[in-house]
Amino acid sequence: MKSDHPAPYTYENRKLESKVGYIKNIKERGRELFIEFEVLNNVNSINFSELKKIADLLDIRDWEMNRTHWAVKEEDLFERLSDAGLMEADGLMKKDKLNKPVFHQAVNPRVTTVQGFIGKVLGLEQAIGTEVFYRGHSNKKDYRIEPSLFRKDKSGNYLYKDNEHVLYRELLVSNSADFQSDESTLDSLVRMQHYSLPTRLLDITSNPLVALYFACKESKVDVGEVIIFSMDRDVVKYFDSDVASCIANLARLPQTDKDKISFDVEDFNSQAPISRLVHLIRGEKPFFDAKIVPEDLRKVICVKGKRSNDRIMFQSGAFLLFGLDAIFNENGTSEIKVTRITVSNKKAILKELDALNINDSTLFPYIDNSAKYVAEKYMFNVLD
Repeated sequence: MKSDHPAPYTYENRKLESKVGYIKNIKERGRELFIEFEVLNNVNSINFSELKKIADLLDIRDWEMNRTHWAVKEEDLFERLSDAGLMEADGLMKKDKLNKPVFHQAVNPRVTTVQGFIGKVLGLEQAIGTEVFYRGHSNKKDYRIEPSLFRKDKSGNYLYKDNEHVLYRELLVSNSADFQSDESTLDSLVRMQHYSLPTRLLDITSNPLVALYFACKESKVDVGEVIIFSMDRDVVKYFDSDVASCIANLARLPQTDKDKISFDVEDFNSQAPISRLVHLIRGEKPFFDAKIVPEDLRKVICVKGKRSNDRIMFQSGAFLLFGLDAIFNENGTSEIKVTRITVSNKKAILKELDALNINDSTLFPYIDNSAKYVAEKYMFNVLD
C-alpha cells in the first residue's frame, strides 16, 4: 500500500510536535504492521495547540486528538496549513502528473517554539571567521531594514531626515549631563538610539533569543520574523573605526550641506561640505587624514559600539550604521548575507522565553519595567 496523500503524523503525548509527510509503504509482518513514511523537511513541525485550532477544518474530531489510529480526510492539508500560517504558501503549489504536490524549498522557514527556532539557527552553516547578528520584528509583512531616521509618511516624505542635525543638537542641549562621558559622535548616537531618538543606527544583537523575543513582543497577532545577518569578521567595524566616524558625523552636518555633496567630481575631498565633515571628525580624531573615500559615506556597515548602558549590555547589542541616503538590499549585500526565519505562535514562545529569563525585566533593566513585569506575571488570570 502506498499513499499519494499527505498526512500529519501526531502523538498522544501533547508535548511532541506533529510532522507532515507521506506513507511510503505498509507491510503486514505476522501480528504487526511495518509502516514506512517520508517526512517533508520543508514543512515545519506543528505543536499540539496549533493543530487543535484547525482540527475542525481538517475534520479531526475531539476524540481523535488523543487516540492511536489513522484516518483519511477529504480536506486539502497543505491549503489548510498555509491558510493557518503554519506553512509558507510558496513552498507547495506545484504538482506532478499524479497530482501529488512537488516541493521547492520555502523562502523562509517557520518556527512556532523556542526549540524549533534554536534548531533552525544552529542548522545554518556558517563559514569559519563569520560573525552573525540577529534582528527581530513583530510584523513580517510591513517591515523594512532601515533605521528610524529614514522613515516616511504615507505620502513618501521623510519624517526626520532633513532635520537630523537639529535632532542631534537639541537632545544634547536638553540632556547634556547624560552625554558627558561620550567621546565620539558614534557614542552619542548610540545613547540617543537608546533614548528612542530617530538616528541612522539600526539595532541588531549577537543573541538570537533576544531577537526572537522582539519578534514576538510588540504584536502577538501579526506574523513576526527574525533576520539573520552574516558577514566576514573583517567586515565588522568597532567604535573607533575611521569609516564609522565618517558616517556617524553626517548626523551633525546640515541637510543643505549633505545635498551639495557630489560623488562624481574628481577631487571629492575638495568640496566645501566634505571639508566641514572633516572638521567635525577631527573634533574627535585630531590626526584624521583629510582623505575620505567617497563610497565609504554611502555604505551600510556593522558596528560594535561601546556597551555604555545596561540595555545594550543585556541585549548583546550592535548596530547597522547607514551612510548618506544608504538603502540596504532586503536580500543582503556583497558583504552582509541575509537569511530570515518566520515566527508565529508568539504567546507560547514568550512563555518559553520567560522560562529562560528573557523578558522585559531582563532586557530593559529599569525598576519601572521590572515592576510592570512582576505585576503582569503574578496578576490573577482565570484563563491561565
